[in-house]
Amino acid sequence: MALDHTALVRHITELEAMRDSRVLVLAASHLEMELLPTLYERCGERPPAKRLDVVLHGRGGAIHAARRIALLLRAQAEHLSFIVPYHCQSAATLLTLCGDEIIAGDLALFSPIDPQLSGADGSSFSGLDIQRFGDMAEQWFGVRADEARQQSLALLCGSVFPASLGAFYRTTLEQQQIAEELLAHQLPDQDESFRRQLVGKLISGYHSHHYAITREEMAALGLRVRSDLAAELPAWQISRLLQGHIGGAQRASEDDPWCDALLATRDGVSERHKHPGGLAPSWKLTRDAR
Repeated sequence: MALDHTALVRHITELEAMRDSRVLVLAASHLEMELLPTLYERCGERPPAKRLDVVLHGRGGAIHAARRIALLLRAQAEHLSFIVPYHCQSAATLLTLCGDEIIAGDLALFSPIDPQLSGADGSSFSGLDIQRFGDMAEQWFGVRADEARQQSLALLCGSVFPASLGAFYRTTLEQQQIAEELLAHQLPDQDESFRRQLVGKLISGYHSHHYAITREEMAALGLRVRSDLAAELPAWQISRLLQGHIGGAQRASEDDPWCDALLATRDGVSERHKHPGGLAPSWKLTRDAR
């Protein structure tokens, strides 16, 4: 589905006038390092601003990419806000931790940030699936706690290469470290133990990686999350445009390319298109969309 660039830039301009800020739209099927060069160029089109609002639309990605994107955005303004009309899951939720505030709409969807391990068969599981294996053996089958732990380790090492388990454990520690680093930007006045506990809740406090955390639940954790009814209308209009444009499901045919990432300001819109057959993605910049 073709994107209405004129409408997108109009909504961005409206949001800037309303909030006296500079607005950047960041949308991606998957946050990854390859987004950084284009994001860097778009950010460099104007000098750092007093206030930067990032309208975020994303379903996940790589934690290292989320961290590098966060550090780049932090350098662009004295005050960084994330505006979340709808999808903001996994690595996108992690990214929002670096903002001074999060403006969340009524339909904003956040999620836990526990790391995922993908199997050769296309399946995936998280660190909690491993950690809770012993609990399952004890509660469902009546195995004693110490025996359940021993049997769990033996079974896991028999089905997952031990080095992979060790790597997964290190990834979980790294996820905690990165999340605490980013959260220090949002909650600098809170002590480290509070931030560690908050991050721990986001990593292991839910029974599913796909649990939809609401705006109210995010605020209850202690995050600076609030609503802004005036900003929600243009932000939602931006989201509607993105929902109909980002992702392979929007193609008319599997043989067609698709837009998997978009970076937009009032000065123009950069879209990245992926192509069938594993060909390298390509960026297209549309200026003077107004």
